[in-house]
Amino acid sequence: MPREKRVENYDVVVIGGGAAGLTAAIYSARARLDTLLIEKALVGGLATYTNEIENYPGFPDSPKGEDITNLMKKQAVKMGVKFKLTDVKSVELEGEDKIVETFRNKFIAKSVILASGGRPRVTKAKNEENYLFDKGISFCATCDAAANTGKDVVVIGSGDAAIEEGMFLTKFANKVIVSVMHDEGIMDCNEIAKEAALQNPKMEFVWNTVVDSFEGEGHLDTVVLKNLKTEELIPIKCDNCFEFIGYIPNTEIFKDQINLTKQGYILTNEKMETNIEGVFACGDVREKWLKQVATAVGDGAIAGFAAEKFIAEHETFNTVIMQKEKPGLIYIYNAIDTPSREFLAHVEKIEQFFEGKIVVNRVDVYKSKGISDRLNIKKFPAAIITKDGSIYEQHIQDFTEETIVQALNNALN
Repeated sequence: MPREKRVENYDVVVIGGGAAGLTAAIYSARARLDTLLIEKALVGGLATYTNEIENYPGFPDSPKGEDITNLMKKQAVKMGVKFKLTDVKSVELEGEDKIVETFRNKFIAKSVILASGGRPRVTKAKNEENYLFDKGISFCATCDAAANTGKDVVVIGSGDAAIEEGMFLTKFANKVIVSVMHDEGIMDCNEIAKEAALQNPKMEFVWNTVVDSFEGEGHLDTVVLKNLKTEELIPIKCDNCFEFIGYIPNTEIFKDQINLTKQGYILTNEKMETNIEGVFACGDVREKWLKQVATAVGDGAIAGFAAEKFIAEHETFNTVIMQKEKPGLIYIYNAIDTPSREFLAHVEKIEQFFEGKIVVNRVDVYKSKGISDRLNIKKFPAAIITKDGSIYEQHIQDFTEETIVQALNNALN
């Protein structure tokens, strides 16, 4: 008989403990929301494997990635974030209660933040696992280029990322040797990048090759390439190797619920909102241009803030805006629109006229459209009359004090 899972309730559950997830958790916990962060592997994410980070603002001494992410974790703990080091098995994200299940637990949340990141696609060549990350194989030129100053490096791949990152490496490295699986002169990148790379004196190309194995005592020192036509093995001496053959977002368990790109990245708007209300995504798991610790932190800040606003607006909507005790007037306006703002004086008169018989709420969409979106109001100003917790009448843009008074009198009778 299967063991019954333990049920725990939280305001916010963050899936993923990289820089984005940690930042989102810090923001939501700081807003006094009960926050849980679930990470299946290593808190800090892929950034913890980076030997030096030179481009994260405020850290001029180029610390290790784990130095930065450890500080983030320490701050999250201080804010009251709870941690579970386990794998998420399934999610149910539709509806008011979001369910996140692990092997032993079922977590119910008001909001979920998806920060599950991704993983670099690897060659699966012999011995590769022995040199990943800090032992000779890297996946981020922007992160590790400076550490390769004056060194010889190998780049695997010929797509836009591989060639552009390879050219960036030439600003630091002595030589960049690129393994390309196609015939001479054929690459997967755009033509402009290809021509620039072919003319770069620091770049060399080994055509018709894939990686056969990685070699070295403790640290990578040789990449053995295999010619696809002749099967000749070509050992390339190097100090480090960079693999740019793709990135796999960790979105498998979300694919039937969350809108994804063809590559599997989560689609969001600038508020990190997904297609499901109350579900946000941040960091490398979302479709974005630049994947760095700095951008992950920015994403996480927005997602954590947005989750807090969603929960606050949701609770306000249910308990205040759509209250059932009395007929209500919801006046939705934009503070920067003069006529819309001026009608507030009429709203004040209406409230005084009914002497406590109605509940009046004023909603300024300039600050947030969360409440108006819930009411499906797209044009402003709008006056919504409610009765018994439901919409009774809607008046959009063209209305007067008299028409609103008449509507409220009808709702009272």
